[in-house]
Amino acid sequence: MTIDLARARALDAEDPLRACRDRFLLPDGIIYLDGNSLGALPAATPERQRRAVEQEWGTSLIRSWNDHGWIEAPQRVGAKIAALIGAQPHEVIVADSVSVNLFKLIVAAASLTPERPTLLSEAGNFHTDLHIASGAAELVPNLGLEIAEREAIEARIGADTNLLLLTHVHFKAGFRFDMASVTARAKAAGARTLWDLSHSAGAVPLHLNRDGAELAVGCGYKYLNGGPGAPAFLYVAEHLQEQLVSPLRGWMGHAAPFAFTDDYVPAPGIARFLAGTPPILAMAALESGVDAFDGITMDAIWAKSVALFDLFASLVAETCPALACISPADAERRGSHISFRHPHAFEICQALIAEGVIGDFRAPDVVRFGLTPLYLGFEDVFRAVAIMADILDTGRWRDPRFAVRGKVT
Repeated sequence: MTIDLARARALDAEDPLRACRDRFLLPDGIIYLDGNSLGALPAATPERQRRAVEQEWGTSLIRSWNDHGWIEAPQRVGAKIAALIGAQPHEVIVADSVSVNLFKLIVAAASLTPERPTLLSEAGNFHTDLHIASGAAELVPNLGLEIAEREAIEARIGADTNLLLLTHVHFKAGFRFDMASVTARAKAAGARTLWDLSHSAGAVPLHLNRDGAELAVGCGYKYLNGGPGAPAFLYVAEHLQEQLVSPLRGWMGHAAPFAFTDDYVPAPGIARFLAGTPPILAMAALESGVDAFDGITMDAIWAKSVALFDLFASLVAETCPALACISPADAERRGSHISFRHPHAFEICQALIAEGVIGDFRAPDVVRFGLTPLYLGFEDVFRAVAIMADILDTGRWRDPRFAVRGKVT
């Protein structure tokens, strides 16, 4: 595909989602390609935070739990996320972090079938998933973690499989599992599947109910634009909710939290997976991020994501031959980011950032770019690749300052 700047601008002019860019505050001179790691700031968030701090906290004080709906926030925001992932409103709740929610669901679900000894996950899965899985497996009697290569996962599911833990869209290369197929394969073997939707929610069309998914967690600060460290969400299919009890039995997950009784009685439904007091300011920011999707279908978002990916991939193939694309060419097999391998990926990434193109690096040799259709344009992609091609052609990435690594890469 050969395209010039004029054509990229024409594609932006034709883009039905172009007006959504105004829903975000994007700094001048920056092409932001890391929304898959930290979403951009929604324009509505600063005012929503001001109101939460000055009016709700500052003026209404503790009355805001009732008067401003603080106590319902986990369910209310969860219901909004449910609409983006193909779930019923009462099947999703916002709480804690992805890591904590993984622990809750692994222990709760694995305990249902103690005769099955295997917690199965993918080699190269996002490391927090495997770390949490290993810790949870040590706490559930007779449960052991087994890690298999991606291509061997489905064949490995068997009579011993208790729970399958998979990331729907792989964090590095962007490979996407067929949720319906894998879930059906696990169910046929008598096992359950827990999906990590951190690189899927708000990025690719999801149909959890249609595809038979029973358990899932997801991130609030990536494509959902909830802000750094935003609360995560947790999904449990309706038919399974009353069978599971969270191992983190906090007071907000109690059937009557303000009865102040010593015994624990789990709340009905999804609320039993709450633990401590919800972080209201963070909830308010996340709600603003989710509200940025109002009036937009995930199908429209995905159609633009595909077009952005195809443009990015074709431009890199034409102008940056030293970069090897490791993301799937087939749209139905990938998420909404594009990744390239290069032995000096870190230095290239840092050189790009220095020139206003913000992507990220994933060890050991991958530079990754998020394609966030609500605010990314075709001209952005054209300019980003042109800058990257020039960095490669001139060798500017070789500047020693670009090899200096901070704590966060």
